[in-house]
Amino acid sequence: MALSPSQIRYLRSLAHDLSPVVLLGNKGASEAVVKELGLALEIHELVKVKLSGGDKEDRQAQIDTLTRGTGAEQIHQIGHVVVLFRRNTDEPKIALPR
Repeated sequence: MALSPSQIRYLRSLAHDLSPVVLLGNKGASEAVVKELGLALEIHELVKVKLSGGDKEDRQAQIDTLTRGTGAEQIHQIGHVVVLFRRNTDEPKIALPR
């Protein structure tokens, strides 16, 4: 699902007050973490993830693993925190602007 720039701005504003739901440890984005993130996205649709340490390439590899494994879209990233969004097709919770 491709999001428009106005939808991304809206989701960024919603994510501002969120606390990270998923915290990655030293092992990074494992299969178990991807599964738990998928469950969190089903419930919340918009989730903040705190990435483990490492350089920029390591963090980007973790984000790529999480987005591919869950089918989520990256909304925003600042430092070690990334915001991911995946629409719940059965019961959407967030009404997106056009």
